[in-house]
Amino acid sequence: MALLPGVGVAAAGRFSTAAADDSQRLAGKVALITGAASGIGAATAREFVRHGAKVVLADVQDDQGRALAAELGASAASYTRCDVTDEAQVSAAVDLAVARHGALDVAFWNAGVVGSLSRPPMGALDLADFDRVMAVNTRGVAAGVKHTARVMVPRRTGSIICTASIAGVLGSVAPHPYSVSKAAVVGLVRAVAGELARSGVRVNAVSPNYIATPLVMRILQECVPGADRRRAQAHRGEAHQRDGWRRAPAGRHREGGAVSGVR
Repeated sequence: MALLPGVGVAAAGRFSTAAADDSQRLAGKVALITGAASGIGAATAREFVRHGAKVVLADVQDDQGRALAAELGASAASYTRCDVTDEAQVSAAVDLAVARHGALDVAFWNAGVVGSLSRPPMGALDLADFDRVMAVNTRGVAAGVKHTARVMVPRRTGSIICTASIAGVLGSVAPHPYSVSKAAVVGLVRAVAGELARSGVRVNAVSPNYIATPLVMRILQECVPGADRRRAQAHRGEAHQRDGWRRAPAGRHREGGAVSGVR
């Protein structure tokens, strides 16, 4: 599934480029990425810049976000603080990208939290935790799509990408609030894709399996005490199977870059 011209999902954890000598497939494109300071967001930012895009990195991890912007270079990347639970900050991040670069071609609404890992039964669900997770993972994405549409629809072009999760499709692989929030992202994309397509704007969701991001590593460390990064990268570890890794369709998990391949 192509998310924007020349961009797709990489297979087997490796980037795939259709034309090896074409390294500027995103030249002239401007992208806004939330949750950009680490994990999938950071890997996507690096890949977009490698292929010629200019990126605005948005996150609440200021030190990491600024460090990544410095790594990518001032001509290619900049950082802005954006708490996606605050609609005004979401709107400001979109407006910043347009003001700085003249347009916004791609918005990747990727910021997310997992919430409590205690996993109580449904009868003891912590609704305060549920609300916190939904505010970031679902309402934050909805605000992002709203304000991206505001600037893309008049131009009749653009690509909006939202991070969902396999947890929104399969049950019992993550805490209930996280699973529900990611299922809602898929529902949001289905609800608005037709409307925005009529204005030339594409909306897609990606639903990663287990990716060795800081968020997933936090879950792994709590569910499998003593787990380290090497263990997280192993294929079909017994403990991983016991804790949900067995649900991976390909029997393996990925690094953050596996979701952002350009081809």
